[in-house]
Amino acid sequence: WIGFYNEEFGTHLHEDDVDGWGVIPRLTHFHSMHHFWEWARSLNGASLFRHLDTYADSVETLWGLRWSGHDIVIITTKPGWAIHDTFEWIAEHKLPTREVHITRDKYEIDCDVYLDDSPGQLRSYARRRPDRTIVRFVRKWNDPIDGVVDVSSWQEFDQFVRSH
Repeated sequence: WIGFYNEEFGTHLHEDDVDGWGVIPRLTHFHSMHHFWEWARSLNGASLFRHLDTYADSVETLWGLRWSGHDIVIITTKPGWAIHDTFEWIAEHKLPTREVHITRDKYEIDCDVYLDDSPGQLRSYARRRPDRTIVRFVRKWNDPIDGVVDVSSWQEFDQFVRSH
């Protein structure tokens, strides 16, 4: 979203400026997250979620795990207006999955390993799925949680999954 925001509003925000969950109103001219989401609904004819880049090494890592016998399940939270864009994005990037869930309560989907960067989702997994492996993708906006494994890169995640 940062690139789109900078281009449209002539700002110079950087990914490193995002130091917490829900900081968009503090970093931008949007007075609330509601105003941000209204803007994000229509960028170049589709929602923000249709235009996002993948993280470096993410697609290759997922394919490597899939080729080694792991099933890739995508569990994401999206507003209703972004569902079609989300499926188009997954298809465009050729993510190796046969299973996609769009839900607020991600813990309801049974998986052996969960990977997330959302502080709320990580706490929810830890509370509701303590018998599963929960992996925190370390970001400025999330903190360590007891019982949750930390990784800082897709390579590190790949190594962790393959070794367990």
